[in-house]
Amino acid sequence: MPFLNRFFVRSVVVCYCMFLGSCTLAEDQVELEIWPGDLPAGSVQMAPKVIAKLKSELTAERIRFVDRATLTVYPAPKKLANGCAVIICPGGGYNILAWPKEGLEVAEWFNSIGVTAFVLKYRVPRRIPDRIHWEPMQDVQRAIRFVRHRAEQWDIDPGRLGTLGFSAGGHLTVMSGVQYNTKCYDRVDEADDLSCRPDFICPIYAAYLGDKYNDRIVELGPLVTVNKDTPPTFMAVTWDDSMRGAQSALLFARLREQGVPAELHAYAKGGHGYGMRPSDNPVSKWNDQLHAWLKSSGFLSR
Repeated sequence: MPFLNRFFVRSVVVCYCMFLGSCTLAEDQVELEIWPGDLPAGSVQMAPKVIAKLKSELTAERIRFVDRATLTVYPAPKKLANGCAVIICPGGGYNILAWPKEGLEVAEWFNSIGVTAFVLKYRVPRRIPDRIHWEPMQDVQRAIRFVRHRAEQWDIDPGRLGTLGFSAGGHLTVMSGVQYNTKCYDRVDEADDLSCRPDFICPIYAAYLGDKYNDRIVELGPLVTVNKDTPPTFMAVTWDDSMRGAQSALLFARLREQGVPAELHAYAKGGHGYGMRPSDNPVSKWNDQLHAWLKSSGFLSR
């Protein structure tokens, strides 16, 4: 079956499973809730009519409503597994999740290079207008600790766990790397005794890095606070993607100032929202550069 057709079939199956309420995607791919009980204090509940409408708008490409965050686990094949792991944050403006294109397809690619992948279904749509990333930030911090706590179960190295995200998920990825000391929720269980600092971050065409979440401002927002402990960073973006390329370049400069290992690939064309899908633009090969970076940085070595 052709590469993209295989992913399309998987997307349809996944959405069908969501309609049925099933959490099992395949023999080795399961969907796990990361919050064992109530959601963190302050979580905003949406009106039932709004929830029903959003659920009715579910498609094979987009998830429009999530009220309890989950991780879909993609274990690396045993013959390829190298112990590295990544939590993938799909994009969608913090309003939807581009689930297959920026989630499941990416997880399968990571499996092909021996990396165990976890696709984070964080809470959408936005609940808090002036803090659009707050509830997703709770989810990603909890997800990192959740995976570290179960690292032995999945035969992964808890010291080689990174985050990667696209667009709004790229912003969430950056926040996971620069705001890990910000306490977003109260302790739930022993997993929360572990660090939520990722060992590397990979924001891909990251959105909302500018002040006041404005992608047209060529400056970084006050929450993008880089220091010497910020995780090693890989970035890919295009010149024709609003001001996101310039903002990624500013982030790269700040990382350099602090001595944080970083790599930025800024391509001329490609726009926004391409995931890992092939095109005539060189940016469609950005994942080859990511593979090389992960390897040269030692993240793929047992």
